Amino acid sequence: MSSSKSVQVIALTSGKGGVGKTNTAVNMALALQKAGNRVLLLDADLGLANVDVMIGLYATYNLSHVLSGEKRINEILLDGPGGIQVVPASSGVKSMAELNEQQIGYLIQAFSELNEEYDYLIIDTAAGISSGVLSFLQAAHHVVVVVVDEPSSITDAYAMIKLLRRDYDVNNIWLVSNLVDSNEHGEKLFNKLNGVVERFLGEGINYLCAVPRDTRLSEANQRQKAVLEVSPSSKSSQAYQRAAAMVSRWPKPNAARGQMEFFVERLIERASA
Repeated sequence: MSSSKSVQVIALTSGKGGVGKTNTAVNMALALQKAGNRVLLLDADLGLANVDVMIGLYATYNLSHVLSGEKRINEILLDGPGGIQVVPASSGVKSMAELNEQQIGYLIQAFSELNEEYDYLIIDTAAGISSGVLSFLQAAHHVVVVVVDEPSSITDAYAMIKLLRRDYDVNNIWLVSNLVDSNEHGEKLFNKLNGVVERFLGEGINYLCAVPRDTRLSEANQRQKAVLEVSPSSKSSQAYQRAAAMVSRWPKPNAARGQMEFFVERLIERASA
């Protein structure tokens, strides 16, 4: 992906499914696009993709066709709401959910063929701690963990953070408190998890935002739309916009990170000597 400016790579993850991770990825991408950025959204749940379904797109081709050599990455891009572009993955294809590191590496290297300039690459990973998920998380400049106020979600989120910190040296970790009753509830949830992280891992994580329970969000999901597209003044939309405003203040990267530099080597404008 040839670019004349630095591209921020942000991966969203969760310890467990069903916590609103994909909603967060889609609406954060749209909020950043509406703020004047150029955004690429990658559905990295390779075997159970749902980004395209969530926003009412139909993907004739997806990453499985790139892996097979049938299509190039430029040929599978979809135009999403607000002008974002979407890289669709496959759904219900067992082999795509069980890719080895070499195959994942091949897919990631395919991104070097993109010739569009982007400000942000948002990666919606699968839930859990598979090797594929961890590969994408290592490649990101920032990791956003989405959590709800349920014991299993909190426990799994902590396990994810612990793994990223101790085994993969990932430190730019942010938390979204999702489906909360109020901003105060969101901060309380963050403090609960962050307190455990500080106690056992030595250094805390960062707080991104709280996203409230919102009937408008549920209605948008039923319509296969992003809530920011159909109800921009809703409480959840405002939360995503606040998150995007904070993200826009993050320093722009000048180098790739992690053990998969090839993933973003064409995304990043190297700092000149």
